[in-house]
Amino acid sequence: MRRFFDMRNFGVPFLAAVLATALVGCGSFGGAAGGGKFLSEPVVVGLGGDWELNGLLSVPTSARPEKPVPAVVLVQGSGPSDMNSTVGGNKPFLDIAGYLAANGIASIRYDKRTFVHGARMVAELGGDMTVRQETIEDAILAAEILRADPRIDGSRIYLVGLSLGGMLAPRIHAEGGNFSGLILLAGSPRLLTDILIEQLTSLVDLTLENGPEKNAQLAQLSAMASLFTSIPAMTDAVAKITPAFGAYAYYYKDLITHPFESFVPSVQVPILVMQGSRDYQVLADKDFVILKELFAGHPDATFKLYPNLNHLFMPTGATNIDEHAKEMMGTAGKVDRQVLRDLVSWIRSR
Repeated sequence: MRRFFDMRNFGVPFLAAVLATALVGCGSFGGAAGGGKFLSEPVVVGLGGDWELNGLLSVPTSARPEKPVPAVVLVQGSGPSDMNSTVGGNKPFLDIAGYLAANGIASIRYDKRTFVHGARMVAELGGDMTVRQETIEDAILAAEILRADPRIDGSRIYLVGLSLGGMLAPRIHAEGGNFSGLILLAGSPRLLTDILIEQLTSLVDLTLENGPEKNAQLAQLSAMASLFTSIPAMTDAVAKITPAFGAYAYYYKDLITHPFESFVPSVQVPILVMQGSRDYQVLADKDFVILKELFAGHPDATFKLYPNLNHLFMPTGATNIDEHAKEMMGTAGKVDRQVLRDLVSWIRSR
């Protein structure tokens, strides 16, 4: 049982392995259009507060107050994650930050609060913790760092959210981010609880033969689904003391009571939705389709579907979620160049 439910071995939901690595100093991104030089400067998100986080501000060397550049805040997926959003040997945020900076676009990335302060958060917040403390507050603080930098064009600050970061992008924007545009990388509009059950059920079906062990695990999933279904009716007090898949029920209740679609009307800024066709965590034939429907009336919504890319927007030959997760943990890759080019083109055109 533990082999299955220690989902870090499988990368569910939204793979989040962590290796704290960072490039500091002057650099360039080989092969990028123009190969522009940039600086990666240390910053502290939440400086002087209770939850300081180390980060990097990557800025083109050409940026200056009289010629400010656009910038993005990079927001990771679920689980503890370093500033590069490291999964195995893959560092998608390092790839994105380097390419953007080499092409005239600054970025800020930072270690996630649960990566740095996870144990203290559990001890001090316990069942009170939600995505507000986990993700939202720090994304807003990171945007404030950008706005305070005279080299950054304060009217052109965008959020780039991967996985859970994309799922939360409209909420971060509405709750104080005030971005000039939103970029969703493999973001889902569905409830995290529904995605969890879907992913775990798929893994059980793929990795276990019919028999007692499979039946027992399916029974556990059925019990988990029943617990998730009961969460909306729980009082906050009960939800805060009820364990639920690595957290407390209140964490999921907050997400259930703040669904993605409730923030769609507040997204009056341009939005770019990007999705890999071979992402088996956020699905092209489900999540991407729903997003297109939700933003069908938006005057400036762009949708990009990339063949044969996985959840990290890297090439893959995986055909199911089990292969997908193992490949991401065991094989180092790079974010696809077309994805990077499209990011630059979209931001430049705004």
